[in-house]
Amino acid sequence: MRLVRVDPASAGSRLDVFVAALEDVGSRAEAQRLIAEDRVTLNGRPARKRDALASGDEVEVRPRAAPSTELVPEAGVPFSVAYEDEHLLVIDKPAGVVVHPARGHDTGTLVHGLIALDAAGGDDPTRPGIVHRLDRDTSGLLVVARSPRAHRRLQRMLRDRAIDRRYLALVHGEPPPAMSIDRPLARHPRDRTRMAVVPGGREAVTHVKVRERFPGLALCEVRLETGRTHQIRVHLETVNHPVVGDPVYGRGRGTLGLPRQFLHAWRLTFPHPEREGETVDAESPLPDDLAEVLDRLRR
Repeated sequence: MRLVRVDPASAGSRLDVFVAALEDVGSRAEAQRLIAEDRVTLNGRPARKRDALASGDEVEVRPRAAPSTELVPEAGVPFSVAYEDEHLLVIDKPAGVVVHPARGHDTGTLVHGLIALDAAGGDDPTRPGIVHRLDRDTSGLLVVARSPRAHRRLQRMLRDRAIDRRYLALVHGEPPPAMSIDRPLARHPRDRTRMAVVPGGREAVTHVKVRERFPGLALCEVRLETGRTHQIRVHLETVNHPVVGDPVYGRGRGTLGLPRQFLHAWRLTFPHPEREGETVDAESPLPDDLAEVLDRLRR
């Protein structure tokens, strides 16, 4: 059980948004489930998700048990392996697959499918080998360690910006041929399930280059210099070129018939963490749903 007093900065927030921002809840969907199950009270009384909060209100939350750290291998989790050796894997993740267990995603994650491939390393037993993540509806490449030492070295390389991560994104509007977006990111001050450009937030730098233009749209190659949550999606939205199909930071699902954002991690390049002088360079072709949209635009 957790009792939280609403601070003045959160006054006026919806109850479900406030609860979602609590670390042991973590998402708006989970907050709404807890409210529907009467696991949340407002000033000692049952509450509704739309209830507006006032400064000094007391919110009591009884979160559900965290997912078990005893991971069981699962067959059938969809992904492919773009590169592997005894030290690491480069995984090609399809859209719709969650990377690691979290509330609401106790099974069927990429981690469950990776256990049999000896993913290892890191302090979190629910994320063995995971060095960086992709959003559930972003497809493409991510690197996974197979030993604690490889994991430490890959994380250090990520911090030192030695892992070159490139994405393909279809965006709205007519962006300039090339641009760099350097704007700090943090949790949105009112909707804690979103990220936003916030003064004093964490440094975030994104480099964008146009590869192909269509009426009112552009296919861009995006390079991450830093790797903040939702960085590409937020940065492109802030310069008025949101990712096509983005349901949170863009103009919604269904654009051009896409059920998700047109964002694909197409290339990973980095020095091998255990083999001096060797470089890992992996590419992932556009998945069918995104390739079909491009084909239609080109026709």
